[in-house]
Amino acid sequence: MTVHTDYYELLGVQRGADERTIKAAFRRLAMECHPDRHGGCAEQEAKFKQLNEAYDCLKDPQKRAAYDRFGHAAFQNGGFGNAGGGAAGADFSDIFSSIFGEFMDRGGARQSAARGADLRYDLELTLEESFLGKSATIDIETMAPCEPCEGDGARGTSVPERCPTCGGAGKVRAQQGFFVVERACPTCYGHGVTIADPCPVCQGEGRSLKRRKLTIQVPAGVDEGTRIRVTGEGEAGVRGAPAGDLYLFVHLKRHAIYEREGTTLVAECPVSFTTAALGGTITVPGIDGEAIEVKIPAGIQSGETLRLRGRGMAVLNGRGRGDMVTRVLVETPTRLSAKQKELLAQFRETETGEECPATKSFFSRIKDALG
Repeated sequence: MTVHTDYYELLGVQRGADERTIKAAFRRLAMECHPDRHGGCAEQEAKFKQLNEAYDCLKDPQKRAAYDRFGHAAFQNGGFGNAGGGAAGADFSDIFSSIFGEFMDRGGARQSAARGADLRYDLELTLEESFLGKSATIDIETMAPCEPCEGDGARGTSVPERCPTCGGAGKVRAQQGFFVVERACPTCYGHGVTIADPCPVCQGEGRSLKRRKLTIQVPAGVDEGTRIRVTGEGEAGVRGAPAGDLYLFVHLKRHAIYEREGTTLVAECPVSFTTAALGGTITVPGIDGEAIEVKIPAGIQSGETLRLRGRGMAVLNGRGRGDMVTRVLVETPTRLSAKQKELLAQFRETETGEECPATKSFFSRIKDALG
């Protein structure tokens, strides 16, 4: 009578273990007891086959359900066929492939080694263009699909043929000890096809250098350094492989009035000292083209700021606008008429520290210093 070791016990996992836990346990134990690591030890080889048999059963939902219900009897007398019948004699490269294949094939059956390169284009905009958005036409020189061969790299009526070495996969595997190494096919260089009669224009590459124009819609609110990705507008891939992407990097020209701080626009506005003293209104050209009236409160000091809500930059990919900040710069006149000088002299004679807080503070500090 044959005594069977419990599959869960053999792999060292609980009966309720999930697929990932079972796979991790099997991978660790299989690596430890593989015959290649023990000089062909018969005992280790037998254990390796048992592990393989257990994993072959527990990784299959139907087999595992039958095993949980009936144990090893589920696979006797033709039940599921032998649970380890086909797997017990499998070599380690197949096991390694089944465990690690998901990482090696993550990109699909065939990853072309010649995907088109990504391109960068530096786009310069005025502040007004970044506020409104713009339909920009750019001129770039890049690799584009070859017209005579329509991108497949073959001359005339000839067509690319599936690579006989890799069977069209574009890659081959080779076993080194108990590891499997994957590399690009040496015959087709990762393309999966071979060309007996290449196109004379592109030399079988399926693409050639061309200058083309693209119209790009730049959204409102872009800022310095904003990156815009245009999918599939980079370099064409080799022999029909996927094209790369185009990246637009935005740069803003210096504005005559405004400095931008995020969605806030800052403007330095000179006002006369009489307006600063008595109050008034100044007009500032808005970024949207409308004239903006800014009320100057009486007694404002040079360097103080006034904020106008919702008159700044557009919000990128959103609604509304930022604020506009006006920084007041009080101008001192340098050329005065005789009448103006006379009036200022009279004003100085009537000015006292009580009337001017700044003057009062100044004279108070002098008095304290003199004791």
